Amino acid sequence: MDAVPKTSAARSFPLLLVVACAFLFVSGYFVVRFPDVEGAEYASYGFNLLIALPAFVALVHQFGAARGAATLIAVSVFGYLIEGFGVATGVPYGEFYYGSAMGPTILGLVPYLLPLSYVPLVIGAVAMVSGAGSPLRRILLGGLLLVVIDGVLDPGAVALGFWIWPGGGPYYGVPLSNYGGWLISGLIASALVTLIGGRRIADQPLRPGLLDSLLVSMFLWLGVCIFSGLAFPAVLAAVLIAGIVRRRLQLTRSIAAPQASGARAHSG
Repeated sequence: MDAVPKTSAARSFPLLLVVACAFLFVSGYFVVRFPDVEGAEYASYGFNLLIALPAFVALVHQFGAARGAATLIAVSVFGYLIEGFGVATGVPYGEFYYGSAMGPTILGLVPYLLPLSYVPLVIGAVAMVSGAGSPLRRILLGGLLLVVIDGVLDPGAVALGFWIWPGGGPYYGVPLSNYGGWLISGLIASALVTLIGGRRIADQPLRPGLLDSLLVSMFLWLGVCIFSGLAFPAVLAAVLIAGIVRRRLQLTRSIAAPQASGARAHSG
């Protein structure tokens, strides 16, 4: 999904990306209507891997193999640690636990597949806000954007039984403490990506593929929210999708402009 074809439209949105977005949106219907299909929790590994793969590949190309692998490992380990601590203690999110729909868990706390669902969101959020400005600005904006993204994810996940809040909460059954926790974890995760990436994320044109996993994920959750009757999260998902599409167009143009300039210089 990170290739840059010749035509402007294809370069901005490869056919595979368009098909993936449509497929994930429709999948939201089946996830909501048929939640108890036998073996679904195991099939979710492959499903989540396919969603995560574009961001993982783009990150390795953007950072290089060593830095890319270090970033993926660092954010994955951090995700396991803070989520495990959160389930065990209720800090920083509030009291919650994962449902069986997420598959087997580590020590009964956190699903094994957590990095496949969490890390691409962090990569996409950082890519959305990276550009002009200091690393601190990117970290702050990345953390805030992840809170907004969770405003879509958590209501949909609760509706599907992916995780459970025993005490409920005012936002579609989710307590507000969850979003304070997401701000904390989002700031730390954004800092890991920003600081490990260093100049490769600050001074080099960003690959549009860094956004692709977040984009297709938002289409999945848009479908989940619509077919679960979650009106505000669905609107929020649509707004996020529009922002991601706009940002992807910007990144595509930023890569295409030097290529076109070089081609003209070469032909001249």
